[in-house]
Amino acid sequence: MISFDPHHHPYASYRAPTYGKKGMVATSQPLASQVGLDILKKGGNAVDAAVAVAASLTVLEPTSNGIGGDAFALVWMDGELHGLNASGYAPEELSIDGLYKDGYDEMPKRGPVPITVPGAPAAWAELSRAFGKLPFSELIAPAVAYAEEGYPVASMLATLWASAFETLEKELDPTVFADWSRVFAPEGRTPAAGELWSSREHAETLKEIAETNAESFYRGDLAKKIDTYMKEQGGYLRSKDLALYKPEWVKPISVHYKGYDVWEIPPNGQGIVALMALNILKGYDFQERDNINTLHHQMEAMKLAFVDGEKYVAQPDAMTRTTEELLSDAYGEARRGEIGSEAKVPEAGDPSSGGTVYLATADGEGNMVSFIQSNYMGFGSGMVVPDTGIALHNRAHNFSMNEKHANGLMPGKRPYHTIIPGFLTRGGDPVGPFGVMGEFMQPQGHMQMIMNTIDFGLHPQAALDAPRWQWKRDTLITVEPDFSRAAAQALSRKGHTVKIETESSSFGRGQIIWRDPETGVLCGGSESRTDGNVAAW
Repeated sequence: MISFDPHHHPYASYRAPTYGKKGMVATSQPLASQVGLDILKKGGNAVDAAVAVAASLTVLEPTSNGIGGDAFALVWMDGELHGLNASGYAPEELSIDGLYKDGYDEMPKRGPVPITVPGAPAAWAELSRAFGKLPFSELIAPAVAYAEEGYPVASMLATLWASAFETLEKELDPTVFADWSRVFAPEGRTPAAGELWSSREHAETLKEIAETNAESFYRGDLAKKIDTYMKEQGGYLRSKDLALYKPEWVKPISVHYKGYDVWEIPPNGQGIVALMALNILKGYDFQERDNINTLHHQMEAMKLAFVDGEKYVAQPDAMTRTTEELLSDAYGEARRGEIGSEAKVPEAGDPSSGGTVYLATADGEGNMVSFIQSNYMGFGSGMVVPDTGIALHNRAHNFSMNEKHANGLMPGKRPYHTIIPGFLTRGGDPVGPFGVMGEFMQPQGHMQMIMNTIDFGLHPQAALDAPRWQWKRDTLITVEPDFSRAAAQALSRKGHTVKIETESSSFGRGQIIWRDPETGVLCGGSESRTDGNVAAW
C-alpha cells in the first residue's frame, strides 16, 4: 500500500449533501452505514436498518458504545412518532447511604460502582418486535460477522481508541484494565488506522443475544456472567436488576419553532434542554448565522436552559417542575427577558412563577428512525465482563449524591441522561431525524443544527459542517479552530470568556436525513469531524 498519514489533513475538504429515494442510512462509521443499506435492500424497513446498525456499531465503534450501554429512539412509523426510552436504572443495592458506608465520598467515574442496568440490547429486541420486518437474528448477523472476521479500523476511531487506552490505564485498577486490554488492546496497544481488529467474545455474545431475542442478557447465561463479575469486583449490579428490566415506550415532547415542531425524548434525557433553548430563541428574528448578536443570544439562551436542566431534569416522578412548565411559552418569554447585551453567569429560574453513537435511517415507505446509544464516557466504566466482550457503561456517574436533589441517587431510579435523538416535523408531516453525539454538547449541537436549518437555510451537510461553539460553565465558551476569529473577539468584548480549541473532537458528531413530503426524495448529511458517511439508494 502507498505510504501516507491518515491523520494528516492539510486542506479544508468539501462535502455535498447526499440524495436518495429508496432508502438512506447516516452513521459515524462507513461500514455501519453499509450494513444498514444492505438490510434495506434485503427488504427490511428503517427500524430493521437501525437495529442492525446499532448492533454493528458496538463492534465498529467500540470507543463510543457497546453491548453494555443505553439507548433511545424516535421512530416515525405509520404516520406517528414513537419514543423508546431504553436507559437503565440504578441497581437495588446502589444507594447514597450504601456508598458512604462502603467508603465512597462521591460517585466514582470508572470501575464497578457507577454501572446502571444496560438498556441497549433490550432496545434492539423491542424495536424489532414492535416494528421490524426481518427476523431479529438476521439483523444481528452483520455485527457477528465483523466481530468474527475483523475489519480495518478507521482513522478517527484509531485516534479515540489510543486516547482511551491512555486514560483508562491511569484511571482503572490494574486488574480491571487487564480485562479491558485483553479485548481492546490484545497486543499491548490499540489498533492503528487501517489495522484489522476482531473479537471472538463479541461475536459469541452477539450470537447469544440474537438467538434469545436479548433474553440471555437480562434473564439468562449472560446475566449470570455479569452478576458473577460484579460480585468479584465489588460492584452493585446483580442478575435480579437485569431480570426486572424492560425498555419503556414514551410520548415524545416538542416545541414549535418558526413553523416546525422539534421533537425530543422526555426526561430523564436532556433533550428538553435543547427545546428550552429554542423556546427562548423563537422570539428573535435572526438574519445572519455568524452575526455577533445571533451568537450572543444563542449562547445566553443555552446557558439558561442548561442550568434549568441541571436543577429540574430527572426521572419524571422525581422532578419538582413539570415538562409542560419548563416548555411553556410564558416561561420561554420570561427567560428571554433575562438576556441582555452582556454575558452573564446563569442561574436557574422558576417556571412555576414564570462517549456516544448516533444514527439516522429512512426507507422508501416514509418510515424513519432517530437512534442513539452510548457507553457514556468513551468505554464507559472500563469494566469488560470476561469472555463476553461486554463493556459496561458508567451512567450512575450522572447521579447527584444529594438526596434532596431531583436527580439524587436512589435504587431503581434512572439518572439524568445525556444521549438524545432528535426529530423534525412540519404541519404533522415528517421532515426527518437528526442528532449529535458528545455528552453535554448534544443539546447545544441540536440547537445549532436546527437553527442552521430553519433560520439560515443550510442543507444537511452544511448544517453539520458549520463551526460550532460549546458552553462549558459560567461565561466560558469554547469554539472550534475554524470559528471566526473576529466573532470570538467580539464575543469577548461582550463579556464571554472565549477559548479557541486546537481540534474538534469535543464539539460533537452528528447525522441528518430530511425527506421531501411531495417526492419522497431523501437528503442527508454526515459528520465531517469523524469517519462517518451517508449510504443511499
